[in-house]
Amino acid sequence: MTESKLTRRSRVVAVGGLAALAASLLAVTPAAAAPPGCDNRNNNSIDKLLECVTVEGVREHQQALQEIADANAGNRVSGSSGYDASAAYVVEQAEAAGLTVTTQDFEFPFFQIENEALSSGGTEYVAGTDFATMTFSGSGEVTATAVPIDLQLPPAGTSTSGCEATDFTPAVAGQIALMQRGTCTFGVKAANALAAGAAGAIIFNSGVEGATEVLQGTLGEPLDLPVVGTSFAVGTALQNASVTLTTATVSETRTTTNVFAEKPGETDGVLMVGAHLDSVPEGPGINDNGSGSAAILEVATLLSKPKTDQTIRFAWWGAEELGLLGAEYYVANLPAEELARIGAYLNFDMVGSPNFARFVYDGDDSDVVGAPAGPPGSEAIEDVFE
Repeated sequence: MTESKLTRRSRVVAVGGLAALAASLLAVTPAAAAPPGCDNRNNNSIDKLLECVTVEGVREHQQALQEIADANAGNRVSGSSGYDASAAYVVEQAEAAGLTVTTQDFEFPFFQIENEALSSGGTEYVAGTDFATMTFSGSGEVTATAVPIDLQLPPAGTSTSGCEATDFTPAVAGQIALMQRGTCTFGVKAANALAAGAAGAIIFNSGVEGATEVLQGTLGEPLDLPVVGTSFAVGTALQNASVTLTTATVSETRTTTNVFAEKPGETDGVLMVGAHLDSVPEGPGINDNGSGSAAILEVATLLSKPKTDQTIRFAWWGAEELGLLGAEYYVANLPAEELARIGAYLNFDMVGSPNFARFVYDGDDSDVVGAPAGPPGSEAIEDVFE
C-alpha cells in the first residue's frame, strides 16, 4: 500500500522539527540553572530552548510524582488514586503553560497481587526468587499433591506439558497440576488444568539452557484458578509432593486515562512525543517512567509560546506496564485521516538511568542485522539522531 500525500507531507514537516526537540530532550543542561524568565519568554530557537530545559526543572516534576506516590500507597499504577493524581498533575502543569489539553479514558484489565506463598515439606519458597504469581491468576489457598502433567525430563527441546486436554488424568481433580513451560501459552495450560478439575496450577521453567530461572508470565486474561510460575529446580523438586499454594489477587476491569497536551502548528503535520505515566505496583516509578514523563513535561511547558510549523502533541500514556494498553487504545481509535497527519513519534522511557548508553536504532536496517526496517519515516528519524 502506498503512502498518502498527506502522510508523506506530514512526515517531511515533522522530521524538520525533530532536531530541536530531540536536542532539548536528550541534552538537558545538567548543572547550570535556567536563566530568569524562561516561563515567559519565547523559546523560538534551539539555543534558547536548551538554556531553559534543565535537569533541575525535570527533577521538580519527578519530586512531585514522588510525593504523589508517597500519598497513594507508594505507587502510581494505572487504575489507582496514585495514577489519577499523576494525570491531574500533568493536566494542571500543561494547562498553566497555555497548552491545549485533552484526556482520553479507556477501560483495561487491572491486576494486582496482594499476597502469595508457596511451601512444601517445611520449605518456604521466596516470592520473586523461587516463584511468582502469574498475571491474571485467580485467588485461592490450597494444600494438595503436585501432580506431574506430561513432563519432559530431562529437558530436551520443547515440552507439550498441559497443552492438550488429554494430558490430564482424573487423578488431577482437586490437586495441583504441575506443568512445564513449552509449546503453548501459560493461559492454555492453566485453562486446561481448570477444566480438568485442578484446584491450583504450578508452571515451572523448561530447564533447557537459558530457561531455568523463576518463571514470571501472564495468563493473558483472568482465570479463576491460583497459578504460579517457578524455577526449573523448584518445579522438579515438587513432583508428587504435598504443596501449599496461596494467591490473593485483584483482577477486574478499571478505567484509566491518557493525557495529551498540544501546541498547534501552522501546517497539517503532527510530531508526537510520548512517555508512559504509570508505574508498576511495587514502587513509585520515578525512573520508570517518571523520568520520561517529567522530561517531556518540562519541554512541553517551555515550548508553549513559540510558533511552530507542525503541531507538537505530547502524550502521557496509561497502563503501559500492563502491555502498552494506553498507546494501543489511542492508535486503534484514531481516525485514519488523523493517523495520517502524524509524521513521526518519539518515545521517552527511563531516561534517568545512571548507567545510560547513547545508541541509535537502525531504522532503515542498513546493517541487515536483526529486525527488518521500521515503519516509513524511521530512516529520517535515525538520520536526525545520528
